[in-house]
Amino acid sequence: MRTILITGPGGSGRTTVAAATALAAARAGTRTLLLGADRDDTLGAALGVRTGPGPVTVEPGLTVRRPDAAEGFRDGLAALQNRAASALDLLGAARLDAEELTPLPGAEELALLRAVRDAALAEAHELLVVDLPPAPRALALLALPEELRRYLRRLLPPERQAARALRPVLGRLAGVPMPAESLYEAAARWDLELAAAEAVLADRHTVVRLVAEPGPAGADALRTARLGLALRGVCTDLLVANRVLPEDAPADSWLAGPLAQQRKALDEWQGAYDVRTVAHLGRDPRGADDLAALDAPGVNPDVTPVEWPVSDRLADDGVLVWHIPLPGAIRDDLDLVRRGDELVVTAGPFRRIVPLPSALRRCTVEGAALRDGTLAVRFAPDPRLWPRGR
Repeated sequence: MRTILITGPGGSGRTTVAAATALAAARAGTRTLLLGADRDDTLGAALGVRTGPGPVTVEPGLTVRRPDAAEGFRDGLAALQNRAASALDLLGAARLDAEELTPLPGAEELALLRAVRDAALAEAHELLVVDLPPAPRALALLALPEELRRYLRRLLPPERQAARALRPVLGRLAGVPMPAESLYEAAARWDLELAAAEAVLADRHTVVRLVAEPGPAGADALRTARLGLALRGVCTDLLVANRVLPEDAPADSWLAGPLAQQRKALDEWQGAYDVRTVAHLGRDPRGADDLAALDAPGVNPDVTPVEWPVSDRLADDGVLVWHIPLPGAIRDDLDLVRRGDELVVTAGPFRRIVPLPSALRRCTVEGAALRDGTLAVRFAPDPRLWPRGR
């Protein structure tokens, strides 16, 4: 199954483009599922039908869903309370009733990730189109599975689960209760669920499609979003320039200024993105006919997966070089920290902790350079760890 994740600056019309993309794919004969995350039914407003937690068939081949974050949060917390009953009783904690639970920040993102994972596992559709939140929240959502899995592994390391049989004995020796079996089982289950969501996001058939309105504000937001996506290793396929004004407008009309800004932005974008334009209808699109009139781009089959290759320059320079593509990065906003077998990469407002490839774990960092949007980190073999004769 192919997956298109659609985001962009707030107010760029990403929801309309997501609906138009899904509708165009369905009318081309592709079984399509459209997922949205907004609490308000913005997808339903664009499609001209009401949508909700249950699947709604808009027309043959197109199904729409908006996961209910509140219901998912209540069910998840109720299950957690049941599994942690002994620990809660030990602490004298009172359980929360379902009626008093309201979703915490981040519940909507988790509900959407769960829906994306379930759709991919079900394999009932050929294309999944996801209307992500605006770019800053979308970047946080895309980072969530990897970061939560890292926290889980640090707090409850999988290798410690091998000592389950010893925990009662250790608890008696230490005089304090040891972590309950259910806690480790829950951690393993969460890790498995997060890994499934992470696998969908990292799949070579998953792409992020950016939507922006041509102009100064859209250009600034795109540069930031592109850098954040690159640091995550997420593949982008197209930039949809939305609400493009007609070029044949009279030169003396009020459109002259916006048209000039639009032309400048589009000229700049053409060199950095694969740009497709969607015309301004002169009104907010409502219903299938308006969405079809937008002529939104369909699936792009020619997408190159993102790679962070390691080049072997041991014979010439005595180093291995890790190439990390970071288009739009600025040298002064970059920072690298080696932390054991991990590299902490900071680029502008974004940070990611990535595990080193196995060969580089036996090396020391010799330096780094940013050229043409690619960060090249040089590693020299550590004589104490590098195999003899290499």
